Amino acid sequence: MDFDDKPLVLGEHSFRSRLFVGTGKYASFEETRRALEISGTECVTVAVRRVNLDPSRGESLLDFIDRDRITVLPNTAGCFDAESAVRTARLARELLDTDLVKLEVLGDTKTLLPDPVGTLEATRELVADGFTVLVYTSDDPRLAVRLEEAGATSVMPAGSPIGSGQGILNPNAIRIILELLSVPVIVDAGVGTASDVSIAMELGAEGVLLNTGIAGAREPLRMAAAMRDACSAGRNAYLAGRIPKRLYANASSPTEGLITPQPPPAQEVQPQA
Repeated sequence: MDFDDKPLVLGEHSFRSRLFVGTGKYASFEETRRALEISGTECVTVAVRRVNLDPSRGESLLDFIDRDRITVLPNTAGCFDAESAVRTARLARELLDTDLVKLEVLGDTKTLLPDPVGTLEATRELVADGFTVLVYTSDDPRLAVRLEEAGATSVMPAGSPIGSGQGILNPNAIRIILELLSVPVIVDAGVGTASDVSIAMELGAEGVLLNTGIAGAREPLRMAAAMRDACSAGRNAYLAGRIPKRLYANASSPTEGLITPQPPPAQEVQPQA
């Protein structure tokens, strides 16, 4: 049975699939294409600084993305200050003809954690420049609020460090962010397996973005299917509403109105001769 769900709206863009997939680290462009197709994603991230945009230089990742079905979300991966992130976003807008950008301003090459000051600065500048900004951030609730106030279309807290596969390390922080924000919250980074996606969606996240969890799996195509199904299952579980957790047992069958069984009539014992 199919259950209707409203689409996820990000600016002027609307998506039925709530799974956002990255395009790096695959063994080949063809494997990338097949994984995206199997995942059911309708939006993929592309590191514009790392993709071949010149047809004269041979095949490009963009040749393997079905642009009729999939929206390309350029990101500013590899930027470590607001200035370079803004410059990269503007380049992507010119080359790909899109107002969408996934903003990343990282603090260092070892942790790949977002730089909060640079992230906030770049968000303000890109919003003022007319971009639809989906912004990667830490799981700090107060920073998330600041980013929404700066005009971000979506705030994307990390579940755990990029590519770590550790899953959702601080679900309570995600819960608080979800409670405080009115813009869509998309959990980004650290997803390792299908259960991580399901947990994020069951918390109430509007979507999940991942890359290494699929591309780095032993069987990427099978994992793409698992992530697709987990996203759908987690979303349906959230919408359905889980039962409360209890310390003690709670019988599945009600005890009121049960018919008390009567003992059988006593048998008369005959004396032995």
